[in-house]
Amino acid sequence: MADSNFDRAVVFVVEHNEAGAVGLVLNDPREEYLGQALPIWAESRFADCTLFSGGPVDPLTSMALGEFRGNQDDSESLLFANIGVIDLGSGPNSIPDRVVNFRPYLGYSGWGSMQLEAELAANAWFVVEVHPDDIFGDGEIDLWSKVLRRQSSPVSWLSNYPSDPRLN
Repeated sequence: MADSNFDRAVVFVVEHNEAGAVGLVLNDPREEYLGQALPIWAESRFADCTLFSGGPVDPLTSMALGEFRGNQDDSESLLFANIGVIDLGSGPNSIPDRVVNFRPYLGYSGWGSMQLEAELAANAWFVVEVHPDDIFGDGEIDLWSKVLRRQSSPVSWLSNYPSDPRLN
């Protein structure tokens, strides 16, 4: 991918339909915390969560991914494995106590109608299954290599590929 915004990026696609796709870059931590960037969250239990850049589109948009424990409430729209999107604009009081893992994002990754399909047809992306540890794992781990390493196909061989092969 020639776009530096996606160099070794692990993108979780949140929604994909005929209008396009929306995703979040899982491995681009910022150097600030949620409570610093969004003062409404400064006194919340999630104030010290590292903020991540979800992508290059609309960096003022904020959302989070949360892991919910227990049974699903009718008002929650889960994506997979008890993980759902949380609107940070609703404020900390809207977050149920059932949220045990929380990852906040500013910005997102977006594709127009058929744009992602064209990039997939050009082999610009590896499509792999997501695991909850990808979303809530340690931000210090090289997530790109970790995700590739667990694949059973030859794509796993790329997990050790240097970021600059000229320096190899």
